[in-house]
Amino acid sequence: MSKKIKISTIAPSLIQPENNSPEDFVIQVSKHLRNELEKVLPERPDFILLPEICDAPLNETSGFSKHDFLRVRGNRIYDMLAEIAVQNNCNIGYSTNYFDRAGKLVNGTRFIGRSGKLLGVYEKNFPVIGEIEEGIKAGTKHQAIETDCGKIAGAICFDLNFDELRLAYAAQRPDIIMFSAFYHGGLMQQYWAYSCRSFFVGSVSPSLIMPSAIIAPNGRILAETTNYFNHVTAVINLDRVLLHLDYNWPKLTEIKKKYGPEVEIDDTGKLASVLLYSNSDDFTVADLIREYELEPLDDYLKRAGAVAKNPVNQYI
Repeated sequence: MSKKIKISTIAPSLIQPENNSPEDFVIQVSKHLRNELEKVLPERPDFILLPEICDAPLNETSGFSKHDFLRVRGNRIYDMLAEIAVQNNCNIGYSTNYFDRAGKLVNGTRFIGRSGKLLGVYEKNFPVIGEIEEGIKAGTKHQAIETDCGKIAGAICFDLNFDELRLAYAAQRPDIIMFSAFYHGGLMQQYWAYSCRSFFVGSVSPSLIMPSAIIAPNGRILAETTNYFNHVTAVINLDRVLLHLDYNWPKLTEIKKKYGPEVEIDDTGKLASVLLYSNSDDFTVADLIREYELEPLDDYLKRAGAVAKNPVNQYI
């Protein structure tokens, strides 16, 4: 059964403080973020993602220390974003530095629900060495978060280099990976989407240099920011499955004949795998799998691997 949600990603530029007061900068950056969010709110998104440390000063010569700013800021920007979430009936991914309850400095993304309440937190598992030298503590948890937009998994910047995290998420099968960063990752974005069988939403700053994208589980880029617009919105359908064409191809032909536009088969080419969506209000992808005895990609790969590893089939 079609489960469509609307996702916006936006990558506001960091701004330079107008003076040396952390208090004044809290007010300044709050106004900046509010104005930036106004660019996507008319789309009425279900989820908005912001980039890594989105409320930081442009550079370290701001006239006040990071710690001073974080202490003065406290939860005020979080509270502002929570208010926006409530007013606009949306979820927001807010990535920033903050002190946890134990007083440890972390780089994390807090996911705010439509009610303004905290849905969950992802704290960067792999900060760069420079961050750790500055006092940032590495997160150790990477549990997908249940939301009304499906299971959400967080990742931040340098994390994209580590197979350990990717494989942990691949085992959990999140619906969406939310990636906030100052680093794009190139082909790794699409590889993470395909490997985790998940949609991938990136919010990457600075937006004039690196695009932010919304990517399907087959690696297809559905929407991407440009050098003119630092925000983009796309509708994604969470009722989907990846299928290898082997043994499924004739069945897919029959499905399309029977259901027509109620199903979508998205082929990127070269992968030999396609993404099957249900656009129907009457049946789900799971229903189609049962009706036609379709074999999902992971099941097929497991079966093919077992056949290849059977000693009877090996050349020794």
